[in-house]
Order: sequence, then structure tokens, then C-alpha cells
Amino acid sequence: MTTYSFRLFIAGQTVRSQEAVANLRLLCDSRLRNRYDLQIVDAVECPELAEEGRVLATPMVIRLSPPPQRRVVGDLSDHHRAAVALGLPGANEHPQEVRP
Repeated sequence: MTTYSFRLFIAGQTVRSQEAVANLRLLCDSRLRNRYDLQIVDAVECPELAEEGRVLATPMVIRLSPPPQRRVVGDLSDHHRAAVALGLPGANEHPQEVRP
């Protein structure tokens, strides 16, 4: 089975940042179960990682693996659209509402 790896860039502990973290975890838990790694990076505290990742806006999630890399900017509140953009399993089959 494929393991997915994500790096989520946020800017401080804002409501939008917290929503992005919660939405990404919800997406990963519902679609990938225990087959993912998630690193959360505060771009304010680690600007070198944000620069290395060419992060121009936050929140931004980068799917590091499997290749190719995919990037999504926003709080990921549209779960179906985020799943499609991140290339998650089953995302193109039909809209799946993810509930906490």
C-alpha cells in the first residue's frame, strides 16, 4: 500500500490555520487511514522551510509523496475538491462528505 506524505504550511495559530490542520487530518483519516505522514510547519517560525518549499501563501499543503508533488492553498474546507486536488484515493469516484 502507498503511504502519502504531506507538509502543511501555516502562519501562526490563527483560526484559518487551525481549520486547515483539522480539515487535512479529517481528509487523511477518512481516505488514507493509517497510511499517511503529516508534518505541520509554521512558516513564521521556520521561514527557511517555507522558502525552500516556495510557499507564497498560507495555509498551503504540499503532497510530497507519492510523486508528483501537488500543492493546495486554502483551509481545505471543500473536502471533495481538496481530495481531488491532492490526488487522494477514490476522490474522482463520487463526492464523499467527510464528517468529524
